[in-house]
Amino acid sequence: MNIGSTYEKTVTVDSSRLASTMKSGTLDVFATPALVAALEETSMDSIAADLGEGITTVGTRIEVDHLAASAPGAVIRCVATLVEQEGRRYVFELEAYDGDELIGRGKHERFAVKIDRFLAKLEAKKQS
Repeated sequence: MNIGSTYEKTVTVDSSRLASTMKSGTLDVFATPALVAALEETSMDSIAADLGEGITTVGTRIEVDHLAASAPGAVIRCVATLVEQEGRRYVFELEAYDGDELIGRGKHERFAVKIDRFLAKLEAKKQS
């Protein structure tokens, strides 16, 4: 993926993505944690094909403004635009739409890691 390239993915607001279900609120609306997860997944998927064997990315920073509510059944279009890439670091600008309405926007940072090395460090951390 090149700087300026965009990637899109859609998610449907089902019961698992409601604020009332996720305990982030009491209303049956698209939950902010579900919005964050959908935007992070879109970013991750956008560069997955460009990574080598045994490499993945991990999220290290995310900043999201949830601008408007969405009802159950809404189809949310998530857009990730790669705006920076240096070494293992990737930075995305994010947007989410319910129809034509911008309902979320933000910025997300991911780092490429070797899976086996990452898991070995995690295991060593558990042992100490």
